[in-house]
Amino acid sequence: MPKGRLEAFSDGVIAVVITIMVLELKVPEGTDWAAVAPLLPVFLTYVLSFVMLGIYWNNHHHLLHAADRTNGKILWANLHLLFWLSLLPFATGWMGENHFAPLPTAIYGVDLLMAAIAYTVLQNAIVAEHGPHSRLAAAVGRDGKGKLSLALYVAAIALAFVNQWISDVLYVCVVLMWLVPDRRIEAALRADRV
Repeated sequence: MPKGRLEAFSDGVIAVVITIMVLELKVPEGTDWAAVAPLLPVFLTYVLSFVMLGIYWNNHHHLLHAADRTNGKILWANLHLLFWLSLLPFATGWMGENHFAPLPTAIYGVDLLMAAIAYTVLQNAIVAEHGPHSRLAAAVGRDGKGKLSLALYVAAIALAFVNQWISDVLYVCVVLMWLVPDRRIEAALRADRV
């Protein structure tokens, strides 16, 4: 099956998720800095989630660019990823509104962990469809960065009940780790053209 509809649908869902998140931001009820201060946790959580969604969108684009076709398994794996990403506005709002309280911080991590697992499932489904010697399989390799992300999310979820600030730092570390687009796929695509 061609991949165009999958890409267009995924782009649309991610755009809607970002729109929902920004609509959750409230306008301050005053005109001085004191009115803005209580909204800072909500805004910081929004920024973290926005960048996270941008990373998913970017890497999803690269992932599908490396694919030549899709199948039913890939379609369902993609929906699985979009499901967890669609819950990000809820997790973002809850954590921000409650000033990074332990349970909302842990639930935020659960959502990120499940999205990361879903992305891995999607990646594996595409590799399975294209074969172990495909350009995507070569580009992904052992996916150490992906495995490290999963481990950091698991640690952050547990540590949210010890000290939620440690969890927040771990979430930021994952974002910083993935901020630069996954160049492995770009390099494999370039090498394939040569």
